[in-house]
Amino acid sequence: MLGAIAGDIIGQPYEGMSHNIRTTVFPLFRSNNHFTDDSVLTAAIADAILSDKPYGEKLKEYYDLYPRSGYGGAFKHWARSGATEPYNSYGNGSAMRASPVGWAFDSIEEVRKEANKSAEFTHNHPEGIKGAEAVAAAVYLARTGSSKEAIRGYLEEEFGYDLSESIDSLRTWYALDYDPLYISCMKSVPPAVTAFLDSDDFEDSIRKVISIGGDSDTLACITGGIAQAHYGVPLEIRSEVLSRLDERLSMVVMEFEDKFMRRV
Repeated sequence: MLGAIAGDIIGQPYEGMSHNIRTTVFPLFRSNNHFTDDSVLTAAIADAILSDKPYGEKLKEYYDLYPRSGYGGAFKHWARSGATEPYNSYGNGSAMRASPVGWAFDSIEEVRKEANKSAEFTHNHPEGIKGAEAVAAAVYLARTGSSKEAIRGYLEEEFGYDLSESIDSLRTWYALDYDPLYISCMKSVPPAVTAFLDSDDFEDSIRKVISIGGDSDTLACITGGIAQAHYGVPLEIRSEVLSRLDERLSMVVMEFEDKFMRRV
């Protein structure tokens, strides 16, 4: 999950049309890089798994702990309310927070079932659930030794995503105009996965996904979660990321790693 948080923090300055970049040449960390709701909610899912608490309960708890982290309007309304019903979202939030699920369970069937559960508290639209399942499945497959081509084949066959377009091609058109679909699972998960598939190492995957523009921190959060499972996270990036987390988030990361990630 640290890879997902790294993607969020590195991508944060480049989010949105006015800040998007179309190059892989940029500083990974600047003095003002900080975590956003993507990291907070990834930690919430990890904490729910660690504590065996309902995902929805932890999502609301972490919103209360970090209320100014940049949440979408619909999620914010849900988190502030007493409601427990989902709001039929197909936004990319269900996918960006799913990486811990891919580490914590021991079969692809269980991973997909739990990813569904982690999504449906808010994102009960079929595309929202599909995005969470696809990301968690990619993490599971990567951490258990599947090749990139096997991961590509599984996601294309099981979820119907087209992963044939290269990052170089995506960079020429992706998110060049404002369209709310760019924050959907449908428009976010395939390019984020492609950045991993096209990459040479962890850092390269993050640079490539940020270079296509769009919802950069969330795309990089998705890519980083998968890339960590395949490559690991370089020590210098790990150090920079942990230095930008508070004590609570750092402790969740370390406890989750101790329980689920050191066995690999």
